[in-house]
Amino acid sequence: MARRLRGGLRLNATGRFAPSPTGTLHLGNLRTALLAWLYARAQGAPFLVRIEDLDTGRVRERFEREQLADLAALGLDWDGAPVRQSERRALYEDALARLDADGIVYPCWCTRAEIREASSAPHGPLPEGHYPGTCRRLTAAQRAEREASGRPPALRVDSGAAEIAFVDRLHGAQRGLVDDFVVRRNDGAFAYNLAVVVDDGAQGIGEIVRGDDLLDSTPRQLWLADRLHLPRPTFAHVPLVLGPDGARLAKRHGAVTLADRLEQGETADEVRARLAVSVGLADDDERPSPAELAARFDPDRFAPPPSGPLPGLWTG
Repeated sequence: MARRLRGGLRLNATGRFAPSPTGTLHLGNLRTALLAWLYARAQGAPFLVRIEDLDTGRVRERFEREQLADLAALGLDWDGAPVRQSERRALYEDALARLDADGIVYPCWCTRAEIREASSAPHGPLPEGHYPGTCRRLTAAQRAEREASGRPPALRVDSGAAEIAFVDRLHGAQRGLVDDFVVRRNDGAFAYNLAVVVDDGAQGIGEIVRGDDLLDSTPRQLWLADRLHLPRPTFAHVPLVLGPDGARLAKRHGAVTLADRLEQGETADEVRARLAVSVGLADDDERPSPAELAARFDPDRFAPPPSGPLPGLWTG
């Protein structure tokens, strides 16, 4: 854990928000951004923005501009210029080379259907849905046959079914098994788990605040950080905003972006207040500024309600 400074501030509490510019941020994304900003600023720490733009087929420059504008409109500032993953491929190449030099990377030719079938079958200690290492167990002849097929393989790590324990600020003690996850896709793109671990290490991120739908990916990322000799960050997995149907918030739920709310007559200050009220950081009649929210936010005491709809969003 980070060491406390006088006055309750922490060392190594640098935070970040890392959106993918593949669409407009909705209110759930913006609430997570607000909480990530508050965790960092309340501890006197830097807050960074990273653009996760490796999915070149879906990335659009206009979405990046809109996302940064939405953060600024809500009063969420950041330190330094945003970095883009598309400009950091050399870092990922180096990390992959180090893993390969350690002998823990192997090619995988499995199709999605084969992966689904393998993941749903009983295969020892790994829970259902985890890749059981099918291609790791290929004979030399089987590997030669797949190489001759001409189908490019993905690259996976041999995790040895490692078990990783960690403590999340909001979820407490956690423990999970690590499967042989992908670090480079068969189209040559670096996988999310590799890129995010390398970036967090390179940027000195001390605390990661993100949606609790990513809680299950944390053991993989901590295992990878250990293998790359990177310091482990701490985590706070915050609740998600849900739609009125109980599903994770999406554009199909209606006016759920900042632009939508502005068109409906709300101000950016009112939207920020709505987000703060939904996690118990403000009263219904308050319009606290970002600085006021940071002053009242206590990372050690913050206990938000579970995932659910934003109060009043669909009832006026």
